[in-house]
Amino acid sequence: MIAHAVAAEWRKLRSIRSTYWVLAVAAAFTGFTVLLAIQMAHVWDGLSADRRDEFLLRPLQELSTWVASLCLAVLGALSVTSEYRTGMIRATLTVLPRRHVLVPAKAVVVGTVALVAGEAATVGSFLGTRLVIGDRPFPDQRASIVHDLPGFLVEGTAVPVFALLGLALGVLLRSTAGTLVSLVFVWHVLPLLVFHLPRPWSERAGSVLPGGLPAQIAGLGADNSIYGDLLSPGAATAVLLAYALVPLGLAALVISRRDA
Repeated sequence: MIAHAVAAEWRKLRSIRSTYWVLAVAAAFTGFTVLLAIQMAHVWDGLSADRRDEFLLRPLQELSTWVASLCLAVLGALSVTSEYRTGMIRATLTVLPRRHVLVPAKAVVVGTVALVAGEAATVGSFLGTRLVIGDRPFPDQRASIVHDLPGFLVEGTAVPVFALLGLALGVLLRSTAGTLVSLVFVWHVLPLLVFHLPRPWSERAGSVLPGGLPAQIAGLGADNSIYGDLLSPGAATAVLLAYALVPLGLAALVISRRDA
């Protein structure tokens, strides 16, 4: 049953035009990040030695992951809200009598697409910017690619979490507009609000926000970041999984008990 449901959800996701637009935006922004790196390389060449020690590249490299998180969160939301908008959800639930299977099937498809797209955006941005700067010794790029790559691979895990959160909110709210507003709040507005809290509450709350968890999993610091770094890698992993699994569990429970 679950295998057939996953196959059906994969066909539906491929048939939605917005899927390709969302992935195209994520890919385009990765290319835009590389173009920004070219500009930063030119700026670097004109700086004095003292100024170069303060010129960091990593915040630019992380932009693609940040934008891809929103793009794939939108994809997760549209994968279900589009069915509610068109009424196709009724047909889906008719041919799938075991309603509790629907959310896991959608999660497998959306999560896999988001993981591949997120890692592609993250690694593409990292490798592209490193290729552009060449042998320029940016202070945060002196380690080898092999040394830095695992950290960026972990950063990419935030993308499927946001995608699954978008899917769960889409099931719970059944509204594209409401889901997208909620996602933007969690993705961008909430971190800014938390950042302006008085210490130590800003660091405590920032440590459990989804955008700051991958860096803690990878054991990276929170320097030049609006997030905190108070969690151990294991605790950060558990919290990141909870952001995906708890809303999905609630969505599966709700969809199995209410009418389409």
